[in-house]
Amino acid sequence: MLSQNKKVSSNSPKQPTLSLARDILLLEAGEVSALAQRLDAQFVAAVTMILQCSGRVVVSGMGKSGHIGGKIASTFASTGTPAFFMHPAEASHGDLGMITKGDVVLALSNSGESDEILAIITPLKRLGANIIAITGNDGSTLAKAADVHLSASVSKEACPLGLAPTSSSTVALALGDALALCVLDQRDFTAEDFARSHPGGSLGRRLLIHVCDLMRTGDSIPQVNMNATLVQGLLEMSQKGLGLTAIVDVNNKPIGIFTDGDLRRALERNVQVTTSSISDVMHSNPLTIHQNQLAVAAVEMMEQCKVNALLVTNDIGELVGALNMHDLLLAKVV
Repeated sequence: MLSQNKKVSSNSPKQPTLSLARDILLLEAGEVSALAQRLDAQFVAAVTMILQCSGRVVVSGMGKSGHIGGKIASTFASTGTPAFFMHPAEASHGDLGMITKGDVVLALSNSGESDEILAIITPLKRLGANIIAITGNDGSTLAKAADVHLSASVSKEACPLGLAPTSSSTVALALGDALALCVLDQRDFTAEDFARSHPGGSLGRRLLIHVCDLMRTGDSIPQVNMNATLVQGLLEMSQKGLGLTAIVDVNNKPIGIFTDGDLRRALERNVQVTTSSISDVMHSNPLTIHQNQLAVAAVEMMEQCKVNALLVTNDIGELVGALNMHDLLLAKVV
């Protein structure tokens, strides 16, 4: 008797794994390419409907279509179109209350005959919501009932058994991406807009954090006047812990900077620390950055000029802050 953990092996030869994987990828890529060639006015109508939507895009689908729909809803939401996923079975038990007259419903069903989706079509129409259907069957009930139908039909599933949704789900996902990104383009959605929806991500940090958000201010700025001694400059640099001291004129505008590196170079020249003036050893015309510039611009300036710190100025050139590479690392801008 065979063990329950063992399966009867098939006598049919197996295709080499890499060969099969390549065939699957090429098949799915071919189906997406075919989809691109047959896009028509219905796609344009769908984009227009979403652009004119006064409410939200509500995406719904069962099974694998539901998983694809969830990703499509997320893509819309992150690219400037308010959207969410609604499970069709839950919709029939109260969640239809989340939909308003101004919403657009994007319904996914490969067969176009999913009972749970069809059950909510009439109630959705009564609510006054517009319906865009993505199906693999142009003659299906859902395709005919929708205001706009987008065909996601495929000639063959990539599954070796021809059963698991593979090519069909890939095509539906690609079609959803095309919809969302065409809407993004029509809205003139920018990288900065995208970052506002992703404040916790690296892009958000790079496009939303400004120098003024990170810089040391007030008493935390290491600075001395132009008449200060080198000793006073060293004490200021040591107390503030930035590895630099700014030298300012009577109008609080930076005229020089003295860093740890300048100190080493001064000692190599046998400069007398106790008798020298800070102006004798400072680096004139220091690099500065405006407080309203993006923090990523500070990173680029430091890398390009091979420095580890910058002085920060305002519109009239006054010293208002200072920051170093460590500040940028802590904020995860780098």
